[in-house]
Amino acid sequence: MAFRTLDPDKILATAEALERRVAGRFPDRGLHKVAAEVVALTQSVIIETRALIPPIWWLRGVIIGIVLAGAGLFLSVGSVISLNQLGRDTVDSVQGIEAAINTLVLAALGLTALIRLEARLKRQRVARGLHGLRSIIHVIDMHQLTKDPVALMPGYAPRPESPDRLANPQDLSRYLDYCSELLAITGKLAALYAQAVNDEGVAEAVNDIETLGSNLSRKVWQKITMVEAMATPGR
Repeated sequence: MAFRTLDPDKILATAEALERRVAGRFPDRGLHKVAAEVVALTQSVIIETRALIPPIWWLRGVIIGIVLAGAGLFLSVGSVISLNQLGRDTVDSVQGIEAAINTLVLAALGLTALIRLEARLKRQRVARGLHGLRSIIHVIDMHQLTKDPVALMPGYAPRPESPDRLANPQDLSRYLDYCSELLAITGKLAALYAQAVNDEGVAEAVNDIETLGSNLSRKVWQKITMVEAMATPGR
């Protein structure tokens, strides 16, 4: 099972190692702060996903209490017709049976809604967590947005309004690679939610986050390929 599930502690160790690598190479860049934020987000996601795994016992206790109270009330008010009364008055018997059936149907629907309440509460917590991941993914994308290989082209002359660019091929390649790694970590954090909550809606939401990160990472790697092509003589 060790190789069938994601290990949250190893994801955290990877995020911390990446933050140290970014700090060592780009200590004064905003990407360093983003990497530190990803570490903090990783810690909070791990705590939250571990809390999502066990059942919500207090809610289950409330549901059991409501069911027992409802059953007691149902019996005490005589909603169920006594068998010895059946057949004495056909109209009253039919009406009483119909009322009892309606009551049982409504009770069953209410019980189903209560049972599904736990899954709904967990989905809401997952949605809040995925919203934070989606936000950090766009922040990472903003940091790589202006890191354009055009700055490596011969004769490139930045204008005063041009954004800050990395003109060294090695630095630019590493910067973009760090962005891709940060995006990959956010995808694994999203997968922790799907691992903690076995729910179709959660799986679809997690898949959307992973797809977003993968699409942005693909753009980053296109830039890395261009940088490597420009830095390689004869290409």
